[in-house]
Amino acid sequence: MAAVEERNGIREFAFEKADFKNVQQMLFKKAGINLSDAKEAMVYSRLARRIRALNLKSFSEYLGVVNQSEAELEQFINALTTNLTSFFREPHHFTALAEYLRQYSNATNIWCAASSTGEEPYSIAMVVAEAFGSFKTPVKIIASDIDSKVLSKAKAGIYPFASISKIPAYRQKQFFHKGKGANEGKVKVVDELRNMVQFKKLNLTDKTWDVKGPIDIIFCRNVMIYFDKPTQLKVLQKMVGMLKPTGLYMAGHSENFNMYTNLVRPVGKTIYRPAD
Repeated sequence: MAAVEERNGIREFAFEKADFKNVQQMLFKKAGINLSDAKEAMVYSRLARRIRALNLKSFSEYLGVVNQSEAELEQFINALTTNLTSFFREPHHFTALAEYLRQYSNATNIWCAASSTGEEPYSIAMVVAEAFGSFKTPVKIIASDIDSKVLSKAKAGIYPFASISKIPAYRQKQFFHKGKGANEGKVKVVDELRNMVQFKKLNLTDKTWDVKGPIDIIFCRNVMIYFDKPTQLKVLQKMVGMLKPTGLYMAGHSENFNMYTNLVRPVGKTIYRPAD
């Protein structure tokens, strides 16, 4: 079925190559994100909804609004960021987290730098709670994201039951409430676990971050792939500088920083430690 924004191959709004290039440039300027040329159809589909909602007539008119309005800039970034995540995604990182907490019982800070809809930071919180045998631990978990919409969902901690189907039954029982009645088919993260995570909006390309070190572990997975090489290096340098000498940096499965030997050294699959 054709999308609402495009019927019978005819687009509601004119969308030239120049419009797409302008969107790419705007997203890079405001969020440091490199938007692939393959995303042209996605850009039209998602931004056409905003143009219609604001009763505008063109992409150039819309980008003018984005440039002038912080509120619409937020909507623009929300529309164009991708948030694919799941509980205990790339499980070897959580095994490494548990091992780290056993080895360093004085751990105090963990930062999930792309929290998306919350599955990743709540997975971190489950491992931390299990390591200390309590929901009240000395570890502060910061979860940040550039997308305000997914942060709202993360804070609520409500998910389809299918999203936890691969989590062991003992964890389901301890960390989730099953919905009943109108909420059947949904689960909610227990308040004790939600209270372990502090969510905040943060743009990794900003000059300053509202996160304080030293940090034990940084989860920054499948985010750097959206930045160009200079931005990647700048963000990595800044993050590694916040890590404890024994700290860990968890990268995404498609990210590789082995070439930055002056910054990090690999200590596991997509796991790095600050260089000596």
